[in-house]
Amino acid sequence: MTKGRILIVDDDPVVRDSLSQWFQSEDYETGACDGAASALAELARHSYEVALLDIKMPGVDGIELQHRLRELEPDMPVIIMTGYATVETAVRALKNGAYDYITKPFDPDELVHLVERALAQRAAVQEVDRLRESLTQMNPARDLIGASPAMRRVNELVQTVAPTDATVLITGESGTGKEVVARAVHAASPRRLHPLVAIHCGALTDSLLESELFGHEKGAFTGAHARKKGKFEVADGGTVFLDEIADISLHTQTDLLRVLQEKEITRVGGTQTLKVDFRAIVATNKRLEKLVEEGTFRPDLYYRLNVFTIDIPPLRSRREDIPLLIEHFLDRFAVSMNRPRQKVLPATVEMLIEYAWPGNVRELENAIERALLICRERELPPEAFPFQAHPITPAAEGRSLDEIEKHHIAAILSESQWNLSRAARILDIDRTTLYNKIRRYSLQEE
Repeated sequence: MTKGRILIVDDDPVVRDSLSQWFQSEDYETGACDGAASALAELARHSYEVALLDIKMPGVDGIELQHRLRELEPDMPVIIMTGYATVETAVRALKNGAYDYITKPFDPDELVHLVERALAQRAAVQEVDRLRESLTQMNPARDLIGASPAMRRVNELVQTVAPTDATVLITGESGTGKEVVARAVHAASPRRLHPLVAIHCGALTDSLLESELFGHEKGAFTGAHARKKGKFEVADGGTVFLDEIADISLHTQTDLLRVLQEKEITRVGGTQTLKVDFRAIVATNKRLEKLVEEGTFRPDLYYRLNVFTIDIPPLRSRREDIPLLIEHFLDRFAVSMNRPRQKVLPATVEMLIEYAWPGNVRELENAIERALLICRERELPPEAFPFQAHPITPAAEGRSLDEIEKHHIAAILSESQWNLSRAARILDIDRTTLYNKIRRYSLQEE
């Protein structure tokens, strides 16, 4: 195993060859280039962890090349190699983000030590980023609120699959807490100190989703001003959570299947194949087997995803959990709003238990937050909850999910006076998704 990959850029072939041989004898991999053009081409083909740049080169000098490298690889340390006459320029490079500089002629041992320190600092920064990300995710299992048999079963499934590396398929209606369950699986897994990276597939166009998942090279398309790492690269060592997996196109399904099988990606507009290490968790509120029958979802991808399934029950089928969820949200909002904790009148609790909650836990959370914002009383009365004006009758529970969703979206649009931004916030979806649902259900403002 090599200690690292070093990019050496110097127009002097003697310097390039001697440095390459020296670092290779120290168990480093090297790439040697005679100028900026060849260095940028080399970086498009292979990844490097540190760069050594000569400051004086014909055409594009080391300072300008440093700028371009920072656009492509912001995390890669750059060490400037300079003569005594250009030390002042090297100091300017430090101010522009170079890790350090060394003057010629230099002691190879000193340069090796400098590279070791640069790599150690890079590794430390990456580890801090991983830990910072994991701190926000360390104990999401506490959000798996519920004492009902259904939720106890969900907890058991989480604890069963978390220690493995198996792909997990989470199913359930919108708002049931699929991402919360995904974070609980990640937090209880051996990958918990590495990032969990979530992406909501239904909110992006096909081309944008491809760029988000796999990354892109500079110039791959209009607006691609710099290289960008995809979610699979960012999640290296951790977990990728793909929500609304049923909404991706057949073309992207093909690319996704290949990544899941080979654990390799190629950035959009690139040719280099990159190895990635991740665990996949996916979620959907649709029946994938039905989409397979309809020909809109690849059967081989379905079989690849359907390794271990966790189905989250709707809130209306576990009403005994509603009082626990109310207390949980009251505690959380008291902290986030920086105000004394309010309570809920018993009559309000009974009303909330009787409500059908087509938007599930997400709707309950939003309803409590909204009630706390508009009501400053110590105990929230039933009047603090606006859906009293358009309650969902028990008969609604017998209708199809589409009918319940249509009814609920229409009610929220009416309540928000068809302000789409406000309605999307209440429903906890983006405007594009809301607009698509308005078209799907042929909803119109009265």
